[in-house]
Amino acid sequence: MDVQQFQQRISRLTSEISGAPLDASLEAHLNADHGPGSDTYEALFAACQAGVAEGWLCNREGGGIKYGRVLKATDATHGFSVDVVDMQDLAGPHHSHPNGEIDLIMPLTPGARFDGCPAGWCVYEAGSAHHPTVTDGRALVLYLLPQGSIQFTAAA
Repeated sequence: MDVQQFQQRISRLTSEISGAPLDASLEAHLNADHGPGSDTYEALFAACQAGVAEGWLCNREGGGIKYGRVLKATDATHGFSVDVVDMQDLAGPHHSHPNGEIDLIMPLTPGARFDGCPAGWCVYEAGSAHHPTVTDGRALVLYLLPQGSIQFTAAA
């Protein structure tokens, strides 16, 4: 697995969802068609684990979070950037999603949750905000950001 192969996997998915509203309907579709046990989910989970092991994913660290933007928002990814984080039992920095955010939750510890959600997909609408939080263990979380747009809240 390398970055180019990873991009090809992501591109198949982003081609399908490009232009769809980021809402509960998209979340339901992703979980029904690409959720845990599906070919898409298992292939992306394996690719993320390989990328972490090979050092080209989650190759930065801060505040107990391993992270990294692996793909910028380009035509190849249908305007989505791709970030992957490795978190264990902690809350990350508060941020907002001007264009929304699509998260693929991949527990490394059985039962680990991201923002209260189990393995699978979680979709945040445009203008939403949160402290990304992993509980009950360790998880990889893949973030798809339309146009790569994310705004971190300034520390008080």
